[in-house]
Amino acid sequence: MKIIVCVKQVPATNEVRMDPVTNTIIREGVESILNPFDAFAMEEALRLRERHGGCEIITISMGIPSVRGILQETIALGADQAFLLSDRAFAGADTLATAHALAAGINKLGAADLYICGKMATDGDTAQVGPMLAEMLGVAHATDIAEIEQVSDSELLCRKLTDDGYVRIRVQLPAVITVSKEINVPRLPSISGVLRGLAADIPVFTADDVAVDKAQIGLSGSPTQVIKTFVPDLTQHIEWIEGKPAEQAAELLEKLVARRAIIR
Repeated sequence: MKIIVCVKQVPATNEVRMDPVTNTIIREGVESILNPFDAFAMEEALRLRERHGGCEIITISMGIPSVRGILQETIALGADQAFLLSDRAFAGADTLATAHALAAGINKLGAADLYICGKMATDGDTAQVGPMLAEMLGVAHATDIAEIEQVSDSELLCRKLTDDGYVRIRVQLPAVITVSKEINVPRLPSISGVLRGLAADIPVFTADDVAVDKAQIGLSGSPTQVIKTFVPDLTQHIEWIEGKPAEQAAELLEKLVARRAIIR
């Protein structure tokens, strides 16, 4: 079985700077980590290989050159190969443009039996890339997978998290699945794995290398764009009400009624 895991580099903190022109996150100079949900995706690929053997695990990401470090982490954990999509043409992508880029990269690598993504990225929280990627690859998909119970050459038997609990579903392969944090506990790399990751050569593909339509990637390929990003200004006002309890209650009621009338 060939498994491709899609991973993303995200800021290690919520204190990020925004580009005032593009309204996208400025990633240069910001400490970054492997998207936590993608760590669960990577761990599940490793567990599938341990349970069933014979699995080739490839990781792929789109981002700036420093994302090589994140991909080296996946090699340290046990991925066989890792590839980076990096080009100015990819910059400023929304979820649709990101999915187009990833699909082009995957087509360059060749089809897989299973594609695993984290439920969402912590810097966007949209949970859209996985299903979009499945549509572009022309395969089935299932989201919020909390457990893979059985695997065969043709299908997965999974437990899926829903608003009302869990449901058991069968997913025909090839397929894209997105996994929730309930699925496993990610491991740490071994010392030998870390050394292997540091020594790994991470091939970089440009937009031309993957033959993607440049009108479908980056800002030009993003139908959704952020108009304005700002940190909410939290203000508080405290007013003391003096007097006896009955007087305080009457004055408080009067103020609440007046405030309600203003809000209306």
